[in-house]
Amino acid sequence: MAIVVPIQRWAAAVNALCLHPWSKPLLFALMLLPLCVLVGAAVFDQLGANPAQALVRSTGDWTLRALCLVLALTPLRVGLQLPALARWRRMLGLFVFFYASLHLLCYSWLDMGFELGDIARDIPKRPFILVGFAAFVLLCALALTSPHRVVRMMGGKHWRRLHQLVYAVAGLALLHFFWMRAGKNDVAEVWVYTAILGYLLGWRLVRAAKYMRKRSLTL
Repeated sequence: MAIVVPIQRWAAAVNALCLHPWSKPLLFALMLLPLCVLVGAAVFDQLGANPAQALVRSTGDWTLRALCLVLALTPLRVGLQLPALARWRRMLGLFVFFYASLHLLCYSWLDMGFELGDIARDIPKRPFILVGFAAFVLLCALALTSPHRVVRMMGGKHWRRLHQLVYAVAGLALLHFFWMRAGKNDVAEVWVYTAILGYLLGWRLVRAAKYMRKRSLTL
């Protein structure tokens, strides 16, 4: 009991901070910080011997990191009893789309020179680009249906079903990352993201299984 009370007080304090009016602007600024660092590195020629590759890789890495943050919100919210974390989900989800758009832009511009014909031929030719593009298409659907008025138009049930595509996005993004790094025999970081995403998705499967079991017992 002596341990539970401080944890409850800590959770209440953190929850209050999450509800503070400045919490969202602060989160917005923090999520823009990686882009500011990349822009600064590009301006001051700090991107290494291959700046184009550095920008493509970095924007892809931050897309995957933002995706991990989005998927971590629900386990943190439930496990730590922080319901206010739910108000950050939409912003973080849009930042996943934002960094994925930058990743695609860097590829289209720096690798392909905005040659649409070459891009169209390159996408189906290279599997890792194909699955990455498929993940981006799904992200477009999620971003376009994120406004509150769209949620009301679709209805909560249909909206939630559509936004379960985020799990497919996670799988495709991880496959894209693996194939890209496997070609260079550099997969150590891939296993880190596999473990993180595996845990976050596995947590949801276990929770869904418990819910279905509890529901079947009450019928």
